[in-house]
Amino acid sequence: MSNLPNCPKCNSEYTYEDGSVFVCPECAHEWTLESETENSEEKRIVKDSNGNVLNDGDSVTVIKDLKVKGSSSVVKVGTKVKTIRLVDGDHDIDCKIDGFGAMQLKSEFVKKL
Repeated sequence: MSNLPNCPKCNSEYTYEDGSVFVCPECAHEWTLESETENSEEKRIVKDSNGNVLNDGDSVTVIKDLKVKGSSSVVKVGTKVKTIRLVDGDHDIDCKIDGFGAMQLKSEFVKKL
């Protein structure tokens, strides 16, 4: 087997080398080893509604009633969420909320405790 790195975008193991560039056939992402190390050093900063920097493991409070997609229930204002995890994407907080289970939230609708 070859020792090619997984795709940094979709984590696919089916990457191949095209000259000095690595290519992912699943998401069509192209990168070099130099750009991969630059991206790992460059960390995205996520801020809450008040501008405080959020980190993995922080506790936050919901500042607005949030409708749960695919359900008639609502996450109420003041709901406390413990041990968040920051992820890439539109909804940048991954968490578990008591009574709802696993959920993704946008950082603009929470404030740090």
